[in-house]
This record gives sequence, C-alpha cells and structure tokens, in this order.
Amino acid sequence: MNSTRLSPLFTLSLLSLAVASSGAIAQDQIEELVVTGYKGSLQNATNAKRASTALVESVFAEDIGKFADSNIAEAINRMPGIQINRNVFGDGTNVSIRGLGTSFTKVTLNNAQIAVASAGSVDSQNQNREIDLDLFPTELFTRFDVQKTPTASMLEGGAAGVVNIRNARPFDNSEQGFHSVVNAQGVYTDINDEISPKLSALGSWTNDTFGVLGGISVFNKQLTTEGFETIGWTNLNTSHRICGTTPGAGQTQATTGGCNPSGGNNWNVAGLIQDANDPNFGYGVVPANAGAGLVAGTIIDQSFLLAQNPGLDITQISEALIPRLGRTAYMDGDQDRVSGLVSFEYRPSDAMQFYLDVIATNQTRDFDRLALAFIGRNGTAIPTDMVLDANNVVQSATFGGAQFMLEARPYTEDLDFYNINPGAHFEFGDAHALDVQLNSSRSDWKRSQPTVLVNTPIGQVDFVNGEVPRYTSAVDLNDPNAGWTWTGGGRVNISLEERDTETDGIHVDYRFGDDDNNIKVGVAQDTIRRAIRGYDNSGRWEDVVCRNGLDENGDSPTTNRAPCDGLSPNSAVPQSELASYLIPGPAGFISVDFHRFFAATDYYNLARNAPEGGGSATGASTGIVDEDTVGAYLEFNATTDVAGRAMRINLGGRYVETDQLIEGPVSIAAQPTANPPVAAQRFYSGVSSNYNYFLPSLNVSFDAAEDVVLRFSASRTMTRPNPSAMLPATNFSDPSAQNASQGNPDLQPYLSTNLDIGGEWYTGNEGYIGLTLFGKQLTGFTVNQNTTIPFAQLPVAIGNPFMIPFDSLSPTAQAAIMSRGGPDVAQVTVTQQVNADGNLEIEGAEVTWVQPLDMILDGLGINANYTHIHQRSEGQGAPAQAIGVSPETYNFTAYWENYGAAIRLTYVWNDEQWASGPNQNGIPYAQLKTDARGQLDLSASYDFDGIAGAPQVSLNITNLTSEPIRQTFHYDSATFSYYDPGMFVTLGVRASF
Repeated sequence: MNSTRLSPLFTLSLLSLAVASSGAIAQDQIEELVVTGYKGSLQNATNAKRASTALVESVFAEDIGKFADSNIAEAINRMPGIQINRNVFGDGTNVSIRGLGTSFTKVTLNNAQIAVASAGSVDSQNQNREIDLDLFPTELFTRFDVQKTPTASMLEGGAAGVVNIRNARPFDNSEQGFHSVVNAQGVYTDINDEISPKLSALGSWTNDTFGVLGGISVFNKQLTTEGFETIGWTNLNTSHRICGTTPGAGQTQATTGGCNPSGGNNWNVAGLIQDANDPNFGYGVVPANAGAGLVAGTIIDQSFLLAQNPGLDITQISEALIPRLGRTAYMDGDQDRVSGLVSFEYRPSDAMQFYLDVIATNQTRDFDRLALAFIGRNGTAIPTDMVLDANNVVQSATFGGAQFMLEARPYTEDLDFYNINPGAHFEFGDAHALDVQLNSSRSDWKRSQPTVLVNTPIGQVDFVNGEVPRYTSAVDLNDPNAGWTWTGGGRVNISLEERDTETDGIHVDYRFGDDDNNIKVGVAQDTIRRAIRGYDNSGRWEDVVCRNGLDENGDSPTTNRAPCDGLSPNSAVPQSELASYLIPGPAGFISVDFHRFFAATDYYNLARNAPEGGGSATGASTGIVDEDTVGAYLEFNATTDVAGRAMRINLGGRYVETDQLIEGPVSIAAQPTANPPVAAQRFYSGVSSNYNYFLPSLNVSFDAAEDVVLRFSASRTMTRPNPSAMLPATNFSDPSAQNASQGNPDLQPYLSTNLDIGGEWYTGNEGYIGLTLFGKQLTGFTVNQNTTIPFAQLPVAIGNPFMIPFDSLSPTAQAAIMSRGGPDVAQVTVTQQVNADGNLEIEGAEVTWVQPLDMILDGLGINANYTHIHQRSEGQGAPAQAIGVSPETYNFTAYWENYGAAIRLTYVWNDEQWASGPNQNGIPYAQLKTDARGQLDLSASYDFDGIAGAPQVSLNITNLTSEPIRQTFHYDSATFSYYDPGMFVTLGVRASF
C-alpha cells in the first residue's frame, strides 16, 4: 500500500513523497529533516515517533546514501523488540518482532508487497513467508520503519508487525541541481585475512518540477566461516540381549532393548548378530583393525561394555549422548552483489505528483562447504572409557572401530530480484486527495550443491567434548593416500533447486478532510506466486561414479545394480584411483579436486538433465502457491482537545479476501502388470480455497503534558499459513502402505489480537524515555489429525478425483495390503495438519532511553533499550513458546559527535532461545537451543569539510570481540552447531558533490 495508509509514520519524513497523504508536511519542514550525522538521524526518528498516532520505530539515513550498517537487517537490529537471524557468515538476514518468528513479519518496499526467492542461510529453507534483507544495500535507501501497531490502511499479513523500507528519491535533496555521493570501502575479515571491495554511487538531478536519481552498489565479499556442526545427538541402540531385558511382541533379542528409554537409538552395536540360531544372537562382535586395544572377534555383551566403561552401568552406557554426525566444518568462497536504483519524480504543481521507482539486484555465491564427520548415526563405533556429565552427555571417550566421512560440497547460488513501483498523488482543493500506486516484483533463485562422500578405514578415534567438540585420529586426515574408501557409506548426490516469486499490486486511496481530521478509504488488489522446484539425479550419477554405470537407455540398471564401492570395471572413479581425485584441504582434512571429478563423471550433463523431484537442495518441498487478495478499508483520523491537551485518534477496519491455489507434484510409479500396462506418471495437482477476515484497529495518542505522550492501541492482525504445510499430495511413510500423510490446503491464517499501552517523555533534542506494555493472543496453530480410510478410497492428492492405483505400489506394499484384506478393506492411517483451538499468549515490555549528554561533553549521548517477553500456551495445538525468540534483549549505544568527528560504540545482546520444537532425533524431550549472544560494534568517522567533496573517512568494526554463533542440542554441553564468522573491519571514504 502507499504511504497514505501509513501517514502517521511519514508525518516528518525526509521529503514530500509522491504518495504523500493527509499527513504530508510542508516544504520548510522537509528542509529541516535533511540531516547529517547519527544525532540528526536520532532526532528524525524521535520526531517521527512523537508525531505518529500509531506505535512506530524508525531509522533514518545519517545523510543521503549513508547508513553505517551493511544491510537493512543490521540497521534495524538496535530497535526495541527487534531480533535478527544471522547466517553462518555472520550477516543479518531475517527480522522477528515482539516474540514471534520471522515468518510473522511482513516486509514491504515503499509500502508495497514484495517477495524474494532466496532460501536464507546455508541450512535454511525459507519455504514460509520470510524475506532475506541482506539482499538490499543500505546505500540506496533513506528510511526504515517498523510498524508495531497497525492502521487500517496498512497491508495485512504481519501478525507481529510490518517493516517498510523506503528507497532514495530525487527530491530527497532539498537543493535543486546535480548532487552525487560516492562511497568506496574495503572490508577486512580477520578469519580469512582477506579484503573485500565495496563501492556505491548515488546521483540525482532536480529542477522545479522534475527529478531523476540513479544509484548503484557493488559488493564483492569474501565468505569464510569455520566451526562445528552435527545432525543432532544420539545414543547407543543396545539390544534386549545386551540390556538383559525381555523382548515384547514382535521383538527379538537383537532388537532395541529397554535400557535407553529416552529414545534415539541411531548409534548401532558393532557386528550385531541377527541369526537366532547363533548362541550369541543379539550380541555384537569387535571387527578387525578396531584399535583402542580391542581384539577382533571379541563378543560385545553387557559385561564387555561395563568393563570398557568403568564406573557406568548399562543404562548410562545406553543413554550416553554423542554427536550423530559430529563434523568439523569449513566454508570458503565469495559473494558478489550488484544492486541498482533508478527513481523519477515529476511535480507539475503542488497538487499533482508522479513517481517511478525501479530497483534491481543480482547476488551470486560460490563457496566450498567441507565437513569431516565422525560417523555416529548408523555407525558402529565401540565406546571405551566414556566420561558422562549429569545429563548423560559424553565428555570424553575413546572409540574403537570408528570412521570419519568426508562431505565435500561446492555451492553455487544465483539470485535475481527487481521491483517496479509507479504512482501518483493528486489533491483537489484543501480537503480531497487521491493516491494511486502500482507495484510489480520478480525474483528467481537457483542453487546447486553436489556432494561427494568418502570414508576412512575403521580405527581408533579419541573424543573430547567442549564448546567445540574435538576428535583425534591416528590417521592423517589431510592425506589423500590415507586409505579413503567408497565402502561403508560412500556416495554422491546431485541436488539442485530453483525458485521464483512474482508479486503484483494496485492500491487506490482517497482522503477527505485536512491533515488532522479526515476520512480515508481505499481498495487494493495484490497477487503473489511462489514456486519451489527440486531436481535430483543422484542415482544416475552414483551409477556412473562408483557403481557399474548406466544401462543402454542412460538410466540406472533395474537389475544387478552394483553397490557404491568403486570395484566395478565401469566405475568412473574406481577405488584404485580414488586417492588421485582427493587433495589436501584448507581445514586440516582432505577436499576433492572438483573440476577433475566432475569432468570424469559426466556431472555437468547429468545435472543439466536432472529430473524434478519431491524434495530440493534445501529440503524444502516442491510446490506452487498462488494467492490473490482483495482488500478494502475505512479509516478515521481525528485530533481533538481533552482537558486542553491534544488527542489524536486513528480508528478503522480492513476487510481482506484471499483466493488461494496450492499445487504440488504427484508421482505414480509404472504399472507394468496392469491391463493394459501403464507408464510412470508425474503431474501437478492443485486445490483452491478462499477465506476472508475483518481486521479492526484503534490507535490513540494523548499529549498528557507538554513533553509527555501517552499511547493506547488495540488491533487484530494476521499472517497467512505456511504454504509448505498445504501441499495436497498423498505420500506413504512406511513400506507396508499402512501410514500416509497429506498436506492441508484449507489451513487458516494465524490471527493475533493485540493490545498496547505506553508512552514517552521527551527530554529535549533527540532525547526521550519510553515505556510500552504489549500483549498478543495468537491462534492458528496446528496439530496432527489421524483419520483411517480404506486404501481404495485414498486419492493421489486432496481434491483430485483419481485414487492411488494398487498396481503402482511396490511388491512389499501390495503384499501388506492383501494381508490386511485387500484394497477395499485394508485401512490406511492418514496424518494431516489441522487448525487447533490452542492460543499462544505473549506479554512483554519495552523500555527505551535516548539521552543527549551535552551537559557532560558537547556531542555526547546514549541510546539504550530493553525488551522482556513472556510466553505461555493455552489449549491444544499451541506451542509452549514461539521458537527463535529471546525472552530478554537489550541494546546500548554510546555516541559522540563534534568538530567533524564521530564515534559510536554499540552492544546488542540476545538471551538464549529455543530454536526448535521437541522430539529432535527421536528423543521426545530434546529441543535445539540458541546460545545467548552479545555483539560489540564500533563506528567512527571524520569529515574533511575544507576539501572538495567534503570527504568523510570512516572506520567500522563489526563483531569486535569475534563472538561465535552457537546452538546446542537441549543441553549446554551438547553443541549442535558452532560457527565463527570472525571480526569485520571496514575502512572507507565518502564524498559528496
């Protein structure tokens, strides 16, 4: 939507916007707000907050084209109630507001809807509604607003709030003529000892009626991070025979015993004997070359494990938690981002204004991701000398018969985004105004991440836990000739993903009345489309690389398919030559000669012809969502006196109706025995749905004293459901076709009922002290619902008239269904997410103190805020807490500006937070948790006003103390991931002409 609907936010904006509404300000006020310096930026933010009827936080550019922060997420990170997610390289990406996750935040560009096709960080999926803000360079923007309480004229979709980013425009410069700003920076990263160039330029020309502005930002960033990661933690799958427990129905002495009741069981007993006729049935056997002083052929029974782990009982040994795939991680490469902006403004009169904004970005990433993983998941390491903490997390141990696995992945990503935003503002006399705005954005993203996995021979490995767990091997892991092998789990993967998004919108707003007292009405139509497609050709590539090749049709053999061991004469990379394709790596373990490996294995051809699959490189589901939303609103704005003091009231309601189409792929296997035979089929099946809501809002601000503003707000907001949970296809989750899952295209949006009360005391200049108490009650959460229906009545997808053909099932599934009475009788349990009645209630408080301290030292000041959030759930379906949100955060900035010099020191702290729901890796209680983290940043600059261009030299140090980014697996002693992005030092010069 255009700025008419957000007029309280723009009352004191940098320029008379082409979409200026009833809150537009006079030209002399605009000139007052063309500011320089951090103090001026704070002054503008304070003025905007004070004048707004709704609750808004703003960040203004210190000057045209000048923000100290590297991207938009970083720029708003210091606002109260705001938290950002960071990628593994330390960059801010997504924003969460007041206790809700990033998908509950709506991001708009010039008050219009946008969508970005990217997937977020390396291991993120972003298949909900997140927007990656690291795509947008701050140099091309002038203002960022976080609207915490809505008005009826705002676009819906942000249950937590709305972040609006506003690009630079020609008349931002109050003086006519040509103006330009040039920035040149070098970004030094201590972790890789590299300097990344960053350049930007912004130029504009205006006369009385016309203006044009163009800008470009180029950033070639060297990407490096190192640390540790693991796909969860797990424990030993000890058998009934070893535990000494009695097998239940359907169990044997060799199945999971009763001495690790917490679950998990992904770590196997070496050489487990499965033959019921063997006297050692249910015991394990020590393999040859196990190391750790273990003798080949020794039986692994309970007494063996107790003797090898003195001081522990069998339950402690079975419950001992180790990393499933504990791996040393190293990523290194580069990111190139090129962004451009063109903006036109035409103002033939004070009553008529036109504008056109076009912004485009291309961002590519090319980096190698190398990991050396200790094989715990499905591995057969034999534990000796284990030391456990109180939570049964292994603190140290020596493992026999253990292996490492190399995971070598070169990533290539390419992201494009552009947005076009034309509009016009008309005034008819003193009491009528009309705004029309159109918007259209397109974005596409591609990622390839082929993987090569090879193993070490088995042997002894020593493990020492800590903030970063460490493994030590007798094998030189950086030696390509150390015996690396395909056998025992070696494999290759071709994994690709493509995404595209489209948004289009038209918004029309009419205002009747003056600036203080008016009625506003508006209509809007917005469409959004997103497609995610995954492509996979891993099977064929693996046949070429380490199996026995492809058949005459270029497909994987249907019979006599060899294992991936490199022993077939048709293997392109046979075991005998594997070492020649490996090279010493930069992180203390080997890497792969990717160019030679790909050339020898027909990788590029196989990747180019990879078929579409149900999954993708990121793990996101293949599918398409189309949404067409029509909205209309009525809004009243009034200013009145109460007891001789001004009261501003904003009251309105927004009605929205959404037509939604969800499409997902359906795959039906070939039916060669059918009459007639049926070939394999793959097609998309879609389901349409419709929903509508009325979203009321009330905002009141009251000047209780000359410098005191009290506020009250009540509203209802919404966030649409996650499209990935709505894909309609039916998928079986077990080989017997007894359990299936379906998405639910009829999931309803999240609805939040919000209440805010607070106020500010304005102490002079940029200073104020503010307190806000807020509460939210959120519905729309889901639970799994199970229904049982006969197989013959099970459709290929919800809403599709075709049933799943019995002949398309595997022989195992067909036999299982026949044993249950046949297709018409055999029951299938179908699991589907449905909306539940539970509520998530969030209560919180925000305290802000901005204070100039000129009485101590001219130019000195502080900017601090603190946020506390408490969450609780009621009823079925609501989570115990919204994940990814810290219960406490605070920010503190000390600044000084005078004599052309400026220095600013900022500390941002986020409390620890839950990062997932429970039941991680089959352990019911286990959740992922993000460590508390504080980041210290320094910014300094000096202006040389007496030199042409008034150059400013700046120094910015980000993450001054090199704080890592760490997550744990429920317990502080169980590291899940640890990344060290390092410290960034940016030295630059900026000149204006």
